[in-house]
Amino acid sequence: MRIAGYAKTSFVDYPGEIACVVFTAGCNMRCAYCHNKHILAGDIPLKSQKELFAYLTKRRDVLQAVVVTGGEPTLQDGLADFLRSVKELGYHTKLDTNGTNPLTLKALAEGGLLDYIAMDVKAPLYKYGETAGVPVNLNAITASIDFIKHSGIAYEFRTTFAPSLGTEDVCAIGGLVKGARAYYLQQYRQVSGQPPPHDAATILEAACKLRALAGVCEVRGL
Repeated sequence: MRIAGYAKTSFVDYPGEIACVVFTAGCNMRCAYCHNKHILAGDIPLKSQKELFAYLTKRRDVLQAVVVTGGEPTLQDGLADFLRSVKELGYHTKLDTNGTNPLTLKALAEGGLLDYIAMDVKAPLYKYGETAGVPVNLNAITASIDFIKHSGIAYEFRTTFAPSLGTEDVCAIGGLVKGARAYYLQQYRQVSGQPPPHDAATILEAACKLRALAGVCEVRGL
């Protein structure tokens, strides 16, 4: 598996647990607001998987979980073997995904390799390609959402409230996530050359409307 780097300790990436966050190289989207663009190229220096597992073995008395994020982890050869090795060390596993590979997601879940799934719902379907920066298979997105909802695995959906999205756009996402156990509307962090974020009042108003439409919505990052 292509490991671009890892954060040794995180208190926020796995709900209620202390985690190591592993960043995989490469993504099939090109979101303008991405803060990990530096790991999307194919020629970046990679971290040693052996070194990572030595760290995870050493820190089993402190860490409780491993989060695999990206980039897009489901593009990685060897992801299942990596997760299996992590589980063998006694860790809980969390996968962050953009939902473009529902068959891989299903195989990992049904193989008992995932304890938590977080899927980024980028936009309403009519704006998905524009937000992702590439053409997107919308059937794959909706299939992933549906599978996650009914998987029996702990999960969350989340949307970054990027400047390209308006309140009506995030409210349209309500139909996609309706019935979900957890959905988060996240504050966008401005990147160079991009517009400023929505103000807090706009985000809170959108979250209130989403709760009415979808039955669930919490705000992160304000």
